[in-house]
Amino acid sequence: MRNIVIVLAIAALVVIVPGGGTGASVVTQAVWLAFLAAIAWFAMLMYRQHRVALYSLGDRRRTILYIALGVAALTLTATSRMWQTGAGSVAWLLLIAAAVCAVFAIVRAARR
Repeated sequence: MRNIVIVLAIAALVVIVPGGGTGASVVTQAVWLAFLAAIAWFAMLMYRQHRVALYSLGDRRRTILYIALGVAALTLTATSRMWQTGAGSVAWLLLIAAAVCAVFAIVRAARR
């Protein structure tokens, strides 16, 4: 009950205070930036821990892996635009599927 009251109080402040919507937008953007920074930090740690394994893949497989990860990242950032049309939805699904297949193929080949 207490948590619900807190959420309702914050929502009331956003509605009542002049510029509350702008303030809420700024807070939302700050939270997203912190989230993206955490993801970047995690990716950096994973790269450092697995650097030898990545270099042992060879240039061709490592290039395919990096391209697949880049395609997945760009496709995920364009999700809202791509899902507005039928063709965009199909393209989104194909791009994500291709990226996932490429990553799985590289991982499977590396374990052999």
